[in-house]
Amino acid sequence: MAIITVSRQLASLGDEVSEKIAEKLGYKFFGKKELEKRIVSLGFPAAKLSKFDERKLGFLAGLTSLRDEYLNHLMTAILEAASENNCVIVGRGAFILLKNIENHISCRFIADEKLRRERLQTSLSCTPKSAAKKITEGEIQQKAFHKSFFNFDINDPAMFDLIVNTASLDVDSIASSIAALAKSYVTEQKEKIGMKKIEELLIGQRIVNLLVFVYNLDIKFLHTSVDERKITLHGIAEAKSVADKAFTIVSAELPGFEIRSAISVSRDFKAYS
Repeated sequence: MAIITVSRQLASLGDEVSEKIAEKLGYKFFGKKELEKRIVSLGFPAAKLSKFDERKLGFLAGLTSLRDEYLNHLMTAILEAASENNCVIVGRGAFILLKNIENHISCRFIADEKLRRERLQTSLSCTPKSAAKKITEGEIQQKAFHKSFFNFDINDPAMFDLIVNTASLDVDSIASSIAALAKSYVTEQKEKIGMKKIEELLIGQRIVNLLVFVYNLDIKFLHTSVDERKITLHGIAEAKSVADKAFTIVSAELPGFEIRSAISVSRDFKAYS
């Protein structure tokens, strides 16, 4: 019934708790490997994943169209995973994309830095200095990833339903508590409303992918809003003909929907900017 998203500090036991939650509830688990596999299956080159996946973008990577391609495939992968319902999704901004979904519960796992260093020393058999470096680098990468792709400060607690300090609580107890919360909090009505919203988000994202990857339309900041059977296209095109083509394509692909274009033409956009 629930979709549980997890954000975690390095060595906070977030991955371990996530897998245990999925096990207790009988949910599908989408961790790093599962999401990366989906992103690649959607068409993103596997060799390029390391430049973008939960990492701080290099200068050139941040300027290329490949960045936008990665983001579109990432969003599609997360929405497709969520559309299967009854799942746990770890990392990659899933909690942001699913923020307003009624049957969604977002969790953030943290722990004292000293304890996290000690955990890394044990699990990786590394020196205190090496563990401290990994902690620092991990936090820089995670913060930069969420800022670059979602303009969100990962340390802002307001986005999360639960923030759990794993310093003294064991994995099984935390997982049991969150599993119990999911069962009691998510009603059939919340599930029905939430899954409908996810379906609409996925329709919108697939429209974006169609226009960008199949028809190669150059529309900046392209996104859609879907409400019932009404679809609105948003973005900035360099020419009216491009905006008109997008409208025509979507109208033909989705004949049962009412299509509206709110795509601005760049000369009009510049005049008001």
